[in-house]
Amino acid sequence: MTLTVDELSEAQLLARIFPRLGTSDSVLLGPGDDAAVIAAPDGRTVVSIDTQVQDRDFRLTWPNGSHSTGYDVGWKAAAQNLSDINAMGAVATAMVVSLTLPRTTPVRWVEELAAGLGAAISALGAGDCSVAGGDLSGGSEIVVTVAVMGSLECRDPVLRSGARAGDQLAVCGTLGLAAAGWALLESGIDAADFTPDMEHAAATFARPVPPLAAGPAAAVAGATALMDISDGLLRDAGRLAAASGTRLDLDAVVLDKLAGELEPVARALGANPLHWVLTGGEDHGLLSTFPRGTALPDGFLGIGSVLPGATNQPAVTIAGADSRSVVQDAVGWDHFAV
Repeated sequence: MTLTVDELSEAQLLARIFPRLGTSDSVLLGPGDDAAVIAAPDGRTVVSIDTQVQDRDFRLTWPNGSHSTGYDVGWKAAAQNLSDINAMGAVATAMVVSLTLPRTTPVRWVEELAAGLGAAISALGAGDCSVAGGDLSGGSEIVVTVAVMGSLECRDPVLRSGARAGDQLAVCGTLGLAAAGWALLESGIDAADFTPDMEHAAATFARPVPPLAAGPAAAVAGATALMDISDGLLRDAGRLAAASGTRLDLDAVVLDKLAGELEPVARALGANPLHWVLTGGEDHGLLSTFPRGTALPDGFLGIGSVLPGATNQPAVTIAGADSRSVVQDAVGWDHFAV
């Protein structure tokens, strides 16, 4: 018989969660009091927050029959928040987590979520970070909200607004792979029939692997702008261009190469892999600009250049052409438009 959350008190459920979360030296006072105490030796704290909502950001059961485990959702909750701190050139130090759970949620699913949070923090290399506390509540659907704090390690934050004309544009991490995974889960292809390429794409969507060492490395290398690619390359590149008052021109040859790596999955779905590269989010890589001539840090790939801003020109082009002429509906992820 499956034990559900309505069969436990809040204290009993928390007692099953806390042992799965791990600890770190940055958390001076963790779960158990009204608030946590986090070390801030730099004197500044970087803060970000993200929410996952059932049937909006994940499905418990996907159209192809796959299931989102608590471990998957916990891992992703950690990864997407750690990526935001990484995109400031900072190092994560602590998280607080809010869970809204229907009464019928299996306790095992919640335990797996806690295990996924802790495992992602460790496996992704955020050893200075741990879960410092949070909140539990009941509701009609599962909602996972994570707030994460970080330290700049005595460096200045790297902002979206720092790109300058003449800079080189680069990415670190995958582009379009998570979107391919989402398309597979939404398809009619049973997971038992997935090829290794398909399995890799689906796993990247469920458990993204942001390059956490890359943010601080980019800051040290002199990055002029940084941001997390969570809503698609074109949408996020447009945000960086707007913040910095510039235009970004993407290299068509590099884009085609990245799309070619997704071709085996795209062929099975009858999809355009370039669409995934340009509009697919949730890989949680980094988009960055560096001064011309700067040696790119390990893991970064040159993907274009920064041009002077112009009111009569699109913010993002591909080999000089308006990106909308390449992918007509290249809008990226919008929480209120789907």
